[in-house]
Amino acid sequence: MMTMREAMNAVIAETKNAELAEFAVHELEKLDARNAKRAATPSKKSIENEPIKAKIAEVLTEEPQTAREIADKVEISVNKASALLRQMNLKVCDLKVKGKGVQKGYAL
Repeated sequence: MMTMREAMNAVIAETKNAELAEFAVHELEKLDARNAKRAATPSKKSIENEPIKAKIAEVLTEEPQTAREIADKVEISVNKASALLRQMNLKVCDLKVKGKGVQKGYAL
């Protein structure tokens, strides 16, 4: 399947019609502007997650903790805690958890 950008680039490369090529260039400029606006605007979910990340930052210590421990303290699911911890670019290490083996630990 061809993307809009690929199609417009093909039109520019293949056409001999100046008006059609100008239209394709204009469409690419609109596409770039739309993508830039989307990249600059935070999503609803990322806005909702900011207070949760702040709570996680308060709970974190120098001692590594598992995602489960952090999730219990912040009162969110382990899956959500894991995802947010990965986004926060924290120090990651391996922790030995009795009965569960080695798990990822997160620390400041």
